[in-house]
Amino acid sequence: MPRRLPGLLLLLWPLLLPPPLAAPAAPGPPARRVFPRLGTRGPGGSPGRRPAPGAPTGAPYSGGGQPGRARSTGVCKSRPLDLVFIIDSSRSVRPLEFTKVKTFVSRIIDTLDIGAADARVAVVNYASTVKIEFHLQTHSEKQSLKKAVGRITPLSTGTMSGLAIQTAMEEVFTVEAGARGSNSNIPKVAIIVTDGRPQDQVNEVAARARASGIELYAVGVDRVDMESLKMIASEPLEEHVFYVETYGVIEKLSSRFQETFCAVDACMLGTHQCQHVCVSDGDGKHHCECSQGYSLNADKKTCSAIDKCALNTHGCEHKCVNDRTGSYHCECYEGYTLNEDRKTCSAQDPCASGTHGCQHVCVNDRAGSHLCECYEGYALNEDNKTCSVRDQCALGSHGCQQICVSDGAASYHCDCDTGFTLNQDGKTCSVIEEARRLISTEDACGCEATLAFQDKVSSYLQRLNTKNILSRRFSASA
Repeated sequence: MPRRLPGLLLLLWPLLLPPPLAAPAAPGPPARRVFPRLGTRGPGGSPGRRPAPGAPTGAPYSGGGQPGRARSTGVCKSRPLDLVFIIDSSRSVRPLEFTKVKTFVSRIIDTLDIGAADARVAVVNYASTVKIEFHLQTHSEKQSLKKAVGRITPLSTGTMSGLAIQTAMEEVFTVEAGARGSNSNIPKVAIIVTDGRPQDQVNEVAARARASGIELYAVGVDRVDMESLKMIASEPLEEHVFYVETYGVIEKLSSRFQETFCAVDACMLGTHQCQHVCVSDGDGKHHCECSQGYSLNADKKTCSAIDKCALNTHGCEHKCVNDRTGSYHCECYEGYTLNEDRKTCSAQDPCASGTHGCQHVCVNDRAGSHLCECYEGYALNEDNKTCSVRDQCALGSHGCQQICVSDGAASYHCDCDTGFTLNQDGKTCSVIEEARRLISTEDACGCEATLAFQDKVSSYLQRLNTKNILSRRFSASA
């Protein structure tokens, strides 16, 4: 198998040949093996991808085995696609550099078969604002399309890459604007060209664009922020992220995209009908494979999720739950927690952890759950956690000497045993005979005092009456 040059070196190879004694070009970022291609559509409208390492047979068509072979033999026909260029025209892009970007766009257009049934092209121009230069349905003829590209002018300062991607997704990749519907199996592709760092959030909007079925390529120039390019581009990154040191060589990338858009077999033409992944076997042959966690059906085209739980090989102690990816995970019944082995379960002890919420007493039950109880004299409220006083007598703080009688949830009174009577303090008790004796003694003392007082008063009145009689007699004799 011939040795392939690293991606960036392959692009710059024509520039390195003449003259023989010329100084070598300054090294750019580390070159990587890059074999661009358009992914076939996978589950949910997402771009297709290469099979995971260790796929049983074959490998998806890469278009990079022998660069230019399809072009030179004239057997390459560009596949139908909806292509949107998103170009940065902020102040950091000088007028001559912006012209190079337009040349790059025009050269890619030259490699495409333009038409309503073939490739449709739109351009979104952005800086601090976003301008849709023309929609996918605007031009169906190559020359008018290239003239429209030549008339594009730079905008202003700012680099709102996220806003530009969102505008393309919401206003350009629509049926109303000329995009083919999802049932057409026509790829939706966007190529964003920038030399700066986005001044807005691109991660989330790029993820939404990819999830909607748009395949994103990111081309960075000079001082570009490479991490932002990686956040924008589709997977695998080595096939969707490109870097050039200057705008002077960006047009050389057009040949790489020609290889990417060249359809030489059913996988590239989009006529394979594989539900997940189409793998080119060479000589125009192909076969279908499924994403991880799925198995190929008898029709050799569609895929079904593998139900690993039904196989009973999962090892879950309690419950096996199938995931959307065809994998599974273990779960536990209520009141249990999954152990570190991710398969077995242990009963929870909310009473020991202090998370039970019981006001008085927490009681574990066998099911790994718990219940709340109250101290004696209290009743559990409707919330099954807090407690209210039910019987003051049962609390033992009433102070009754003999008998405490509950009058309700928060009231009580004291009573005495038979043969006893309640004292005036309302709490203590005395024997009834002793009480009578005390009452009798008190009555006797009271009578003696009363008689003595009565005798004293009678004696005093008698003396006073004698004085009055003698006094009247004395007055009469005088």
